[in-house]
Amino acid sequence: MATLGAYSKKHKVTVVGSGNWGSAIAKIVAENTKEHPDLFEEEVQMWVFEEEITVPKTSKHYHAGSKFSTQPHKLTKLINHFHDNVKYLPDIALPTNLIANPSLQESVHDSSILIFNLPHQFIGGLCDQMKGHILPYARGISCIKGVSVDSEDVRLFSESIGDKLGIYCGALSGANIANEVAQEKFSETTIAYDPPPMDSRNPTPKATTPQGPTPSSSQLDLTAINEHKDSRGKTSKVKLIVPPSDLPPIDHNIIKTLFHRPYFHVQVVSDVAGVSLGGALKNIVAIATGFVAGLGWGDNAKAAVMRVGLLEMVKFGKMFFSNNVQTKTFTEESAGVADLITSCSGGRNYRCAKMSVERKVSIQEVEKEELNGQMLQGTSTAEEVFHFLKARGKESEFPLLVGTYRILQGEVSVEDLPDLMEGKKK
Repeated sequence: MATLGAYSKKHKVTVVGSGNWGSAIAKIVAENTKEHPDLFEEEVQMWVFEEEITVPKTSKHYHAGSKFSTQPHKLTKLINHFHDNVKYLPDIALPTNLIANPSLQESVHDSSILIFNLPHQFIGGLCDQMKGHILPYARGISCIKGVSVDSEDVRLFSESIGDKLGIYCGALSGANIANEVAQEKFSETTIAYDPPPMDSRNPTPKATTPQGPTPSSSQLDLTAINEHKDSRGKTSKVKLIVPPSDLPPIDHNIIKTLFHRPYFHVQVVSDVAGVSLGGALKNIVAIATGFVAGLGWGDNAKAAVMRVGLLEMVKFGKMFFSNNVQTKTFTEESAGVADLITSCSGGRNYRCAKMSVERKVSIQEVEKEELNGQMLQGTSTAEEVFHFLKARGKESEFPLLVGTYRILQGEVSVEDLPDLMEGKKK
C-alpha cells in the first residue's frame, strides 16, 4: 500500500458533479481521504450545480416548522448543513469532510486529483470553465460511463476531458447502481488508469548488458518525457506536465487507496479503452435482452443474447482499439461481464425495452412515460454505433448490435432477432 514516506505534500481531491452517482462516489472518496491523512488532504470538495429547493416531505430531515422545509434554500447549503444530498441522494449520510461548493473554479483550485461524474453532454462546457483554474499537473478519473461515437470516430470521455484540460485522465466503470453503493451494499468496480511514463519515479535503463542494466549514468529519466500514448497506442497531442516530486506518485496503489472500501471493491487495470467501451456497448445488449424478455422467451433466450453481445463487445474493442484493448477486461472485470449482467437483469435500458414489447409501443414512448425526462443511453449508442460500423462496411460482423438498431428503427421485428444474430438477411 502506498504511504507518504518522504513526501512533504498531500493530494487534494475534488469531485466534479453531485448527482446520484456523483454523491455516492464523493462519499467513498471522502471516507478514504479521512482514513489516509498521510496521502490526502482530509477535506474533499464536491462541485454542485446550484439550485434552490426545500427539504422534501419524504426526507428524514423534514420538519414542518423548519425554515429548511418551508422556504427554498441553496442545495449547497442544505448539503453542508445536513450532510445529505436531499435531492439527488436522499437519506444517505455524507462524511462531514465532504464540502459542497457551487463555484466550479474554487472547487478545483489546487486539486491534484479531479474526479468527473456528470452527464456527458456537459463535459465540454465545464472543462472550458475549468481551464486556467486547475493545477497543470493534475490527474483525473472519469466516472462517466460510455463513449462518444459518430461515423468518423469513437472517442473516450476520459480522453475528451484530458484533451480539453491538458491532463491525463483514467476511467471508472462497473456494475454499480448508485443507491446500492451509497447504502454500502457490497459491490465492485474497475478503474482503468495507465500512468503516463513521466509520472514514474523509477528510472528505466536505456540499455542492458549481459551482466544486467547499465550504470545509473545511462538511465533514462522518465520525468523528462512529456509525451504519452492514447487509447489507440498513438502519441497523444497533449503534452503533460510532470507532477512535483514532493507529492506521492499517482499510481495504481494510490488510486486503489482513494476508491477501495470494504463494501466497494476496486480492481485497477490499464485498459482505459476496454473499460470505457464496456460501459457503452452493454447498453445496446441490454435493450436486445429486454426485447426477448418482453416476448416472454425466458432466461435461456436472455442468456443467449448476453453471450453473443459479450462476444461482439470484445470484437468491437479488438477491431477498433487493437493496440490497447484486452479481452480479459470484458470477460473478467466488473466493467465488462458484471456490468453486462446487471444491465441485462434490471437496468433501465432492459426495463424500457421489455415494456415496449409488452405494451406494443415504441421504446421512445416508454422512455417518455417512465424516465421523467431522462434519456436512454442504449438507443442513442445503438444509432451511433450503427453509423460508425456502416461507414466502415462492418455491419455484417456485428449482427446483434446492428440488429438491435434495426429493431429500434422498425425495419425488422423483435421476433426476427434469433435470425439476425445468425447473420441471416431480413
